[in-house]
Amino acid sequence: MASTADIKNGVVLSIDGQLWNVIEFQHVKPGKGGAFVRTKLKNVVSGKTVDRTYNAGAKIEIENVDRRDFTYLYNDGENFVFMDVADYDQLNVSATVVGDAAHYLLENQQVQIALNNGNPLYIDLPASVVLEITYTEPGLQGDRSSAGTKPATLETGHEIQVPLFVEQGTKVKVDTRTGDYLGRVS
Repeated sequence: MASTADIKNGVVLSIDGQLWNVIEFQHVKPGKGGAFVRTKLKNVVSGKTVDRTYNAGAKIEIENVDRRDFTYLYNDGENFVFMDVADYDQLNVSATVVGDAAHYLLENQQVQIALNNGNPLYIDLPASVVLEITYTEPGLQGDRSSAGTKPATLETGHEIQVPLFVEQGTKVKVDTRTGDYLGRVS
C-alpha cells in the first residue's frame, strides 16, 4: 500500500478492482482544515474520466504497469500481433484493447504497450503518424459548402477530413489522438 504522497501523473491506481490512470493531480493545503489531493483519473479499459479527492495520507493501491516498446507485425483477423523490441517475443492483443489505434497502425510501426501482469492494457501511439491517401474525390475550388474540406480514405482504411487541395497519393500527417489532418509531408 502507498499513500497519496506517491500520486504522480501516469501512475496507475487500483480502485474497486478497476485500473485507473492518473491524468492530473494537485496537492491542496487550505488555510483551514486538513490537506487533500485532487485527482483526475481515466479508466484504463473503458476510457471514462472521473474526478476524485483523497485526504492527505490516505492509503491507495498503486499497480505495477510496465510500458515496453513493440513493433506492429500484422492483424490475424481477430487479434493484432506485436513483437517485443527487446526479446523478439510476440504478443497477441485483442481488437478491444487496440481500439481506435487500429485506424493508424501500419506494419512495422513502433508503438508502446502498457502491460499489467503480462496483460496488455492499452496502446500508446506516437502523437502523429504519416499515412498515404488512397482515395479522395477531386476538390472543386468554388465549393465551400463543406468549409473547404472533403473526406479522404487513408491507407489503413480510415476516413478523415482534408483540405480541398489534397489529392490521392499524397502523404499526410495525422494526429492519432483526434484524427485531425495536420499537413502534407513531402
